Amino acid sequence: MVEEALAELSALHIPENPDPDLVELRLHILVQGCRWEEVLATAEELIRIRVDAEPAFIHGAFALHELGRTTEARNLLLKGPPVLRKDPTYHYNIGCYEAVLGNREAALQSLCTSFALDQTYRDFALRDPDLESLRDELLL
Repeated sequence: MVEEALAELSALHIPENPDPDLVELRLHILVQGCRWEEVLATAEELIRIRVDAEPAFIHGAFALHELGRTTEARNLLLKGPPVLRKDPTYHYNIGCYEAVLGNREAALQSLCTSFALDQTYRDFALRDPDLESLRDELLL
């Protein structure tokens, strides 16, 4: 259904004057389709249009991570708008990226912040392959 949704959305999109809401909708559709290169390009477009677009930073960073560009993923998230610091997904993803990069303490700190904001992220962490190296600490 990703292709159908993108086709419908393309009929509405005006390239010379992109509507931020339509670009964000496209971003969410592309994420569902795991189309990481396109997710990244769309996230970059959304950031150009609306610099405070939280989903652009979350999904753009995740796309970078999925493309094996984890340092860039972390750096993109860190550049996000301040409101992201209240989002458990932000802290969870930073924790994952830090873990993959071998920054154990920074990873645990970010993950603990995520868990404090929303306990369901602890359940995600117990199954997340990015956090395998921290599994023992996460069980505490």
